[in-house]
Amino acid sequence: MFRIRLSMIAAAFTLGACSSSAPPAAQKAASAPPAATAAAVPIRVNPLLGASTLPFQAPPFDTIRDADFQPALEEGMRQQRAEVDAIAANPAPPTFDNTFVALERSGQTLNRVNLIFNALGGANTNPVLQRVQELMAPRFAAQADAIYLDPRLFARIEAVYRQRASLHLDPEALRLVEVDYRQFVHAGARLADADKARLKLLNEQESTLSAKFVNQLLAANKAGALAVGDRAALAGLDEGALAAAAQDAQARGLKDTWLLPLQNTTQQPALQSLDNRATRQQLFEASWMRAEHGDANDTRVTIANLARVRAEKARLLGFPDYASWKLEDQMAKTPAAVNRFLARLVPAATAKARAEAAVIQGTIDRRHGGFKLAPWDWDHYADQVRKARYDLDEAQIRPYFELDRVLRDGVFYAANQLYGITFRERHDLPVYQPDVRVFEVTDANGAPLGLIYFDYFKRDNKSGGAWMDNFVGQSKLLGTLPVVYNVCNFTKPAPGQPALLGFSDVTTMFHEFGHALHGLFADQQYPSLSGTSVARDFVEFPSQFNEHWALDPEVLAHYAIDYRTGQPMPAALVARIRKAADFNQGYALTEALAAAELDMQWHTLSAEAPLQDVDRFESAALRKTHVDLPQVPPRYRSSYFMHIWGNGYAAGYYAYQWSEMLDDDAFAWFEAHGGLTRANGQRFRDKILSRGNSEDLAAMYRGFLGRDPDIGPMLRDRGLLR
Repeated sequence: MFRIRLSMIAAAFTLGACSSSAPPAAQKAASAPPAATAAAVPIRVNPLLGASTLPFQAPPFDTIRDADFQPALEEGMRQQRAEVDAIAANPAPPTFDNTFVALERSGQTLNRVNLIFNALGGANTNPVLQRVQELMAPRFAAQADAIYLDPRLFARIEAVYRQRASLHLDPEALRLVEVDYRQFVHAGARLADADKARLKLLNEQESTLSAKFVNQLLAANKAGALAVGDRAALAGLDEGALAAAAQDAQARGLKDTWLLPLQNTTQQPALQSLDNRATRQQLFEASWMRAEHGDANDTRVTIANLARVRAEKARLLGFPDYASWKLEDQMAKTPAAVNRFLARLVPAATAKARAEAAVIQGTIDRRHGGFKLAPWDWDHYADQVRKARYDLDEAQIRPYFELDRVLRDGVFYAANQLYGITFRERHDLPVYQPDVRVFEVTDANGAPLGLIYFDYFKRDNKSGGAWMDNFVGQSKLLGTLPVVYNVCNFTKPAPGQPALLGFSDVTTMFHEFGHALHGLFADQQYPSLSGTSVARDFVEFPSQFNEHWALDPEVLAHYAIDYRTGQPMPAALVARIRKAADFNQGYALTEALAAAELDMQWHTLSAEAPLQDVDRFESAALRKTHVDLPQVPPRYRSSYFMHIWGNGYAAGYYAYQWSEMLDDDAFAWFEAHGGLTRANGQRFRDKILSRGNSEDLAAMYRGFLGRDPDIGPMLRDRGLLR
């Protein structure tokens, strides 16, 4: 997942919503320096207020303290406001340079601080950072409004926009003018003063509620972990998983206990292995009810109010609902287009899921289970079906997927073969947590491309899921190269044990690295058009496309090596993995579609709709959209749907399926043109990965493929079309 940011112009504030443990900044964060005499110790300079002197302007985590963030954010806001005020008040006639380029140069301090703060808020948070998040959220909303709703500034934007055809701008500059103009209008620049005042209040409420949701959910995830005191109840878990569960319990001070922490999705990885049905049900219900216990971590009141605020905001901006407003600048454009797209998928997906359920129920009955298939049974018995049909056991696979080998000989190898880039680990750059690793990336011609950080293991103070973002964005105007990071939530092995992954984890590594490539290959003049600054329903295209290389024969053979013997994965096992590729796709797609439909139903509420009862609304929404299969719960329930309430994907979760259509279609082109070759990789880099938001995205896709996207490859890849 890529976490969408507001543009630099709008003081981009992304709430830290995804998983973390000790204080950040290499565990130095919370404590202030010891008192000393003024003569003995010079006044400490906030390290966030100046550009880093480290290579690529990498964050100086060894000198940053938690207490630095609030004053640095406040100073960054002050500087940005002064810079934008000067642009708006410029007595000279508006030009591209004195308005648009000046805006691109503004807010650099704020952007630098905010990118680091967002990273720690999601991946390594603590109470200090959480308090700053909640304090600053409404202030950032007010800052954005002060810029977007400034009539002086918009008058200059509009004047240049109306003259754009006669200005002889290069294509990227012209794109910047058009994007910024639409963004200002979209944000309410044309509203009357009274409506602007009301919009500012609604934006403040929305940002406050979203920040509250993020922190409620982080606490709910931690509190929802299942503690098990009887090892026999965990039968089926392998020794590595048991050791990790014991280690997690010890970290919380629990004795003679095993702890199963919650991941962000409804289904939990351990459900596949657990033999004890009662334990499976307990784990599922801990996940399902994590944010619905009527306590301080219960998110339902928060999200009901958030949905209402968004609906009212949309009405004020002249739209029937929030989705109509939010989708205006996306590839899909309208809720109707999204609904038509989803409607093409739901019947085939649910039919396949029902057929899969019947097969699984047959397995339960043949084993005299004596019960009807329930959500907490699906993964466990689906695995039994997989073993019976394909002779494929997850325990057989994991020894071939040791994390470091997957990274170096899989993820990096594929990138080298496609794009010629190379990677060198750096141990001289500070990190915010000891497990984080840093690599320098070099282009095929020997030129530096940037840095990438990897933070792979789950912690209690890290938000759930996986994502990519930037510490430093690329811009020729600002002279910066990209510094990006990937965050995941893999189970950390016990000391001395290898980190072994399931194939879904391997796919996640390739996915997030696809986002990283989109950022690393950025080649834009203007920072707000750079890299991953694209529509939500396009941003997942490069990442999902990169997943395909995980099973490419050449790539798989290079990294799927048994860590115990050094032997490659046997051809027969590879064949069984490929043969099983269509297995369980009905379930996988239906759970994702259920989440997408929930998102759209929440965000097509009108402003006249009453405050919703979250549980009743959710049930009705799933029935209405025909994804209410009792054995197939949505991938995220409303109450813990971080994407839409905290991570910028409101009315946008469909983007994963939309982007899947793009990526499967593009990969079909690769397969037809020789697959994993430097020529193909260079074409994809030149026409997609390096282009950022420098042209219309639909036109960009046509430029690569020569036509509009075709849904057929997606349906075939999912096993829904033969």
